[in-house]
Amino acid sequence: MRIELLNGKDIENRIKTVATAGKLSRTKGNVFDVLESCNDYEKNLKLINRIIGMGHKTIVEHDYFVFALCDVSLLLEQSIIGYRLTSFTIKSGREVDFGHVGYYIPDFRNPDGTVKKNNKQLQKKYCKHLDYLCEEYGKLLEQGVKEEDARFILSYASNTNIIMGLDARELEKMVSDFLYGKKSRIQELKKFGEMLLEIIKEYIPYLVPQIEAKKDYSEDVFQDYYINKKIVPYSKTRMTHYTKDADEVILRSALQYRNQCREEDIDQIEKELEKKDPNWRETVFEKLKNSSEQREFEQVQFGFEVPISLIILKHFTRHRMHSLLVPDFVPLWDVRNYQTPPSVKKVAEKKYQEIQEKNAKILDAFKKENIMEEDLVYFYLCGQFVNVMTTMNGRALEWISRMRCCTKAHWEIRSIARDMVKQVREVAPLLGTCLGATCEVFHTCPEGKESCGRVNER
Repeated sequence: MRIELLNGKDIENRIKTVATAGKLSRTKGNVFDVLESCNDYEKNLKLINRIIGMGHKTIVEHDYFVFALCDVSLLLEQSIIGYRLTSFTIKSGREVDFGHVGYYIPDFRNPDGTVKKNNKQLQKKYCKHLDYLCEEYGKLLEQGVKEEDARFILSYASNTNIIMGLDARELEKMVSDFLYGKKSRIQELKKFGEMLLEIIKEYIPYLVPQIEAKKDYSEDVFQDYYINKKIVPYSKTRMTHYTKDADEVILRSALQYRNQCREEDIDQIEKELEKKDPNWRETVFEKLKNSSEQREFEQVQFGFEVPISLIILKHFTRHRMHSLLVPDFVPLWDVRNYQTPPSVKKVAEKKYQEIQEKNAKILDAFKKENIMEEDLVYFYLCGQFVNVMTTMNGRALEWISRMRCCTKAHWEIRSIARDMVKQVREVAPLLGTCLGATCEVFHTCPEGKESCGRVNER
């Protein structure tokens, strides 16, 4: 693992900007007068420490950083993309051969955290297994399976590379979680936090006291609530709750917002619109569909339970504006619950099942060694099923449907997105007209030469 700060090394100017934000609200003069007064680095740093020490941390949101993350695992990738105020560009497993990218090797520890005496032997056995998975991945490629489906047998230990951008406030939360939270029990994640902290000490000194003052919060306070020991994947994507009369809620919010009236006055407005145009509801939704703001869509909510493979989970997680609940990596899930890509079923289904079962048996053997569960999470394969829940507003749903109902999206997330849209259309048909791929809703395609051509059929 290697981490390098790409953008944000100009420490004096950055500190000056944050100090200016801190002084602005209580200092005479315009913003440039205040900026000009913040020329003393040490005074600026003391001011920042005093303000954020009082709990006023918004000023550090003006301090932004870009990191290069080299050879970090897919498990670490999934762990960081849940930070919704962070931006990521990630090497695509759909486009790149991941058979030779390498993988993370943990120390295998006793439940008390001490390294096991036979750690070297266990690591050798672990590496042999992961080499086997990489070899079988290559064989699937040779049989014509695309990278996007062959990767379903790769370990969550497989390396990837990421560009990550975030502000100082989000960075503080991330590092604190990795050093002191539940994530700290996984060696790689704690090491990641420690490496970020070293960079912080050099370039973001005002965060150091805030982070080092944190106390350990790694205990799983819900451990007594894991009643269901035999967890199986949901059978399908299913809507669990939604805003009643969602179309009407959107329409009424649009009218109240634009007429600046009381809610009880809307009935009369609707009657007047009905006289002018019997199809006014459809017309309003057409206008909202083409609006750049669409705040009205945010007034309604839809909840779903979704069975999804680990490798596709990251695509779902990266849509920031929905409230996604993903279970922790520990307690360990049943690795015999997995997704089989249709392309693999055609050419190597039996071999695929054999690989999955071999992985499960090796994990069972490692469990018998009384190894700390957090060291066994790298036996999760990318095709491993996990149950997630999410609630999203209509605007977030619209954006997800744009991206994921497209024929160029991976087949699994496309199927999930289309199921969601289908179910929403049943309870909110007018909103439903605004959902779907761009070619379906707007009869255009932003892909240019890379378009699938479906837009030409409409």
